[in-house]
Amino acid sequence: MFGFDDFMKFIQAFFVVFPVVTLIHLLGHFFFAAIFGGKGIRVVIGSGKLLFSLKFLEVRRFYFWYGGCEYTSLTYNNKLTKSLIFLGGSIFNVASIFIVNYLIRIDILEASMLWYQFVYFSFYYVFFALLPMDMADGTLSDGKAICKLWRNKNRDDSSADCQLVNEDKN
Repeated sequence: MFGFDDFMKFIQAFFVVFPVVTLIHLLGHFFFAAIFGGKGIRVVIGSGKLLFSLKFLEVRRFYFWYGGCEYTSLTYNNKLTKSLIFLGGSIFNVASIFIVNYLIRIDILEASMLWYQFVYFSFYYVFFALLPMDMADGTLSDGKAICKLWRNKNRDDSSADCQLVNEDKN
């Protein structure tokens, strides 16, 4: 049966853990874009009305739904650097999985539902980010963006959650 404890685990999973996993993923895109000289980089968590912003980070009303990383240009702009930017989110998610498991193994963190949910959603994010597919809105997964990039068919150098935007838009 689905009881009150299960409902609280659901709340924890979707309103705390999933947004944290999303932020880690987007910080991976941010990190690699910054390394390669990205200009105008910003990370947006959620959708809807702006709640607050801190430097490069915007948090929106529905913070648990959607996220994106945007930049306007790169100093080092080639297929390898763009691929690493697309892979950056998954690299950070996989690294966070290993870190959490290591910290549990050495008894710094206690094995709990919270960390199980964290690892679960991290794997979920990596799987769907790297699966080469078109999203319902016509954008590309990170995996498909990389495939099209190497075939010279990714016209706007963007994926669903990592986008090169025109400076005029900002």
